[in-house]
Amino acid sequence: MSKVKITGHASGTGILTVTAPNTSTDRTITLPDATGTLLNSDGDGSSLTGVATTLAGLNDVTVSASDPAVATNPSATGHLWINKTSGETYLSTDITAGSNVWTNIGDATGDIRTSYTVDFLCVAGGGAQGRASSGEVYYSAGAGAGGLRNSFGSEASGGGGSSETAITMNENTTYTITIGAGGVCPQNGTNVNGNDSSISGTGLTTITSVAGGGGGAGNAGNSGGSGGGGYGSSSTAAGGSGTANQGYAGGTKTAGSYDGEAGAGGGGAGAVGGAVNNSGISGVGGVGVSSSITASATAYATGGTGARGWQGNTSGAASGWRGTANSGDAGSGHSGNSTGKDGSSGVVILRMLTSRYSGTTAGSPTVTTSGNDTIVKFTGSGSYTG
Repeated sequence: MSKVKITGHASGTGILTVTAPNTSTDRTITLPDATGTLLNSDGDGSSLTGVATTLAGLNDVTVSASDPAVATNPSATGHLWINKTSGETYLSTDITAGSNVWTNIGDATGDIRTSYTVDFLCVAGGGAQGRASSGEVYYSAGAGAGGLRNSFGSEASGGGGSSETAITMNENTTYTITIGAGGVCPQNGTNVNGNDSSISGTGLTTITSVAGGGGGAGNAGNSGGSGGGGYGSSSTAAGGSGTANQGYAGGTKTAGSYDGEAGAGGGGAGAVGGAVNNSGISGVGGVGVSSSITASATAYATGGTGARGWQGNTSGAASGWRGTANSGDAGSGHSGNSTGKDGSSGVVILRMLTSRYSGTTAGSPTVTTSGNDTIVKFTGSGSYTG
C-alpha cells in the first residue's frame, strides 16, 4: 500500500503540529496524486496552476481587441465579452449557432445581432379614371387598383395569391422604401397608370408592387397591378390585365351595351372589375383585400367603378370616387362634366418583433406597437435601417 511520510526540514528547529478538528465523525482526507505546494489561507495563489488570476483567464469571459461576431459561439448565455480597445462590453443573450445575439451592456447601444424576419404589406399607387377626350367625363371607365403583396400571417396577396414569405433584414443595413403615387387623370383622353411601390436593399430581392392600370378613355383599359376597365363608344374595349399574385383584370365594355354609354370597372386586389351590362349600367370596381398587419383590419387596393353619363352604377365604389389616401385604391369614373378622379397613393407597412426594431428610420413613418411587435407604416418614401 502507499505510505504517508512526513519529512522534517534539515535546518529548521520549529515543530510542525498537525491538529485534529473537534469532531466525532470519521473523516478521510485524500491528497492529490501530484507534486505541489499547499496554499496558506492568506496566500496569493501565485504558485498554483489552473486558477485564473485575470478576467481573461475565466471560462465565461473573453477579453479581445475587437467585438464579438454573430458567428462567435460561446458555450452558454451569460458569456462576457470585453473589447479592450473600445471599452465596449457585451453579454451573450442568444447562442443559436451562427446567429448569436450579443447585448451591449456598456453604453447599452449597438447590440450585435444576426439577420431577422420582417412581415410586410406593399401596395402600389392606383390608376386614374379614364376620361373621354371630348372634355366630358361621361362614359368613363374605372381604373385598376395598385398591386398588393402581403406576407402577414396567413393573409392573401392580391390576384388570389397566397401569403408571401417574410423578408430577411440585416443589422446596420439600410432598406429603401418607395411609395408609388396615384395616377393623375389628365382630362384629355389618355389612360394613366399609378406608380410602383417597393422595398429594396443590399442582400434583399426587391419587393415591387406594380402600379394600377389606368381606366379606358375611349379605348381598352391599361394593364397594371390590377387592370383598368375598358370604355369604347360603341365598340368592344377590353379591360387591362392584372399582375399575377398582385391584382385582377379590369372589366370589358362589349359592343352593343347600350350604345357604349358606360364604362367598365377596374380590377381590384380581390376581384375582377365588372363589365358593362346590356342595360348600359357601368361596371363595378373589383373589391380590395383586407389586412390586419396594423392590428386593425383595413381594405386596400379597391378597383374604380365605371360611369355612365346619367345612369352611373350605384353599387360598389361611389361614382367619382378617388378612394382612401395611401390605400392603392383606383380612381372611379364620374357621371357628369367635371374633373376626373385620380388614383390613391400606395403604402408600405413593416411589422417585426419589438426586440428587433432598430428605431432608425427616415421619411417620418408612423410607428406603433401591438403585443410583442412594432409596426412601421410608410405613407411617403423613406428608409429603415436594421
